[in-house]
Amino acid sequence: MTTQGLDPTVATDSGLAPAATESSPDKLALRRFMRNPAAMIGAVALLLTVLASLLAPLISPYPPTEIDLTNVRQPPSGEHLLGTDSTGRDVFSRLLAGGQVSLMVGFSAALTAVAFGTLVGILAGWFGGIVDGIISRLIDIMLSLPAVLVIIVLAGVIGPSVPMLILVIAGLAWPTPARIARGVVLSLREEEFVQAARAIGSRTRFILARHLLPGALPPIVVSATLLVAESVLLESSLSFLGAGVQPPQSSWGNMLNEAQSLTVLSSMPWLWVPPGLMIALVVLSAMAVGDGIRDAIDPRKNS
Repeated sequence: MTTQGLDPTVATDSGLAPAATESSPDKLALRRFMRNPAAMIGAVALLLTVLASLLAPLISPYPPTEIDLTNVRQPPSGEHLLGTDSTGRDVFSRLLAGGQVSLMVGFSAALTAVAFGTLVGILAGWFGGIVDGIISRLIDIMLSLPAVLVIIVLAGVIGPSVPMLILVIAGLAWPTPARIARGVVLSLREEEFVQAARAIGSRTRFILARHLLPGALPPIVVSATLLVAESVLLESSLSFLGAGVQPPQSSWGNMLNEAQSLTVLSSMPWLWVPPGLMIALVVLSAMAVGDGIRDAIDPRKNS
């Protein structure tokens, strides 16, 4: 009996075509994220804000610290797109420079908190027992501390600065990703694939890096985006109160200091509306991206 190859068109017509290759979970998650309008708008807005801040030295029309006492509190014009502040500095230039500081604090504090918190949470969930008990009580204590009050006290003791803000905000924010990582590891360590890895003698470090960390990563990424929003808000609040970034260095928070005057609030909106809008834009964009990632990695979602 002679064996003949099947014509691809015949095979297709007769229903014998090979099954279509299914997309990987990562591609499905990306597809779901890109189909989310709010998440995509948030991602684009956040990306444009970051790019504008990074390119601030190139696109700023004036040095952000240049004082011009002959142009104090001038309204927006062709010469100064967003007007000038109480010392004649260009508001648009200060807005771009302030974005560098506010976003650096937000992203750096969030990444530091996520890295440290994830490590601590994985160790607590894996070892359990007394290690888990000690770490869990420490997390409870840290979550009970009033963040603004702690940072104000530390700023008075060691002096306000950008590195201080990053370290203290990260030091107060790490319990959230730690608690998430701990919960994920507690649920995964009893799974068959983890038990099989232990049975064949895999090292603890390999199991943590190969099996447990990837499982904890999706919710941790969502937590990181929300921590960026919280860190930007916290930095802005502290700088507004005078316990954060100090002049002449600009940030969106200390630019809002101009709004402490009723005259400025009522008749000079160009001094406080732009930084306020940028803070709101970054916070809303980061939260939209976080919600989009959460929905994209939800296994209950359809492809």
